[in-house]
Amino acid sequence: MKKLLIGTMAGAMALAAAAGGAQAQDSVTLQLKWVTQGQFAGYYVAQAKGFYDEEGLTVEIKPGGPDIAPEQVIAGGGADVITTWMAAGLAARERGVALVNIAQPFKNSGLLLTCRKDEGVETTADFPGKTLGVWFFGNEYPFYAWMAKLGLSTEGGADGVEVLKQAFNVDPLIQKQAACISTMTYNEYGQVLKAGLTPEELTVFNYRDEGVGMLEDGLYVLEDKLADPAFVAKMTKFVRASMKGWEYARANPEEAAQIVVDNDSTGAMTLEDQIYQVSEINKLTEGSTGVLDEADYQQTVDTLLSAVSPDNPAITKAPEGAFSHVVTDGL
Repeated sequence: MKKLLIGTMAGAMALAAAAGGAQAQDSVTLQLKWVTQGQFAGYYVAQAKGFYDEEGLTVEIKPGGPDIAPEQVIAGGGADVITTWMAAGLAARERGVALVNIAQPFKNSGLLLTCRKDEGVETTADFPGKTLGVWFFGNEYPFYAWMAKLGLSTEGGADGVEVLKQAFNVDPLIQKQAACISTMTYNEYGQVLKAGLTPEELTVFNYRDEGVGMLEDGLYVLEDKLADPAFVAKMTKFVRASMKGWEYARANPEEAAQIVVDNDSTGAMTLEDQIYQVSEINKLTEGSTGVLDEADYQQTVDTLLSAVSPDNPAITKAPEGAFSHVVTDGL
């Protein structure tokens, strides 16, 4: 009888231990800003190399796409944390989705305006009268801030620029529908070169160099969640493992690219494409510990506020509470 009792207690303790272990494995859902590609290599690497497991996390990575707005997904309860550009995050916050930046894996920005020299664009003084391709859905804010800084109307005409709502490809530049188009250093710029144009045939403007650079891929959560210490602890584990993934991707770009390819169910991009992307992305994450640099944050805010207009309605006043170090303080 005594042996039976001891055996029963041991079994109960084992079940309790198992249950405790299951509770320790927290789940996190991450909504990406765009489709599976090298832009998000750090997260896929963290998952593939077991960095999330080491932190006791089960992470679901949800790819984005042209019909997916991360800000709306998290507002609807479809994600715990999202990646998005700061301009879009601040715009959403001013419109009622209380997003807070909790970490900034991207130290530098990769947004470019890529132009054809044979369309007569070699400096910003050549913009008037030209058609420029621009992405929308929150990606347009840096462009309108830049045009405002240059004093150029976006309503067309000889003294302004014509705005072409650009799809997520480089066709308008190749087919000369636009003199310039939006590109990212790690994606569309490579597509332009792959299409046959050479760097010598192009004029490339980096938004950062033009003084209108804004923070890009950061990690954002809903503000009320940060009142829960357990959620903060979970996000600290998530950010720590993700930054380890980014560090690994910088040291092993080809392996990281293969991991991205393995996670891309669409098969839209080749391993060569992803190696290019990861190599370029690594230049943007270099120097970041995950902690938001408040000077970079302020530059983004100041740039947006310098160009408030109906065309550029990202924010109309200085945000309050739009970032927090409570997660990265625990790294």
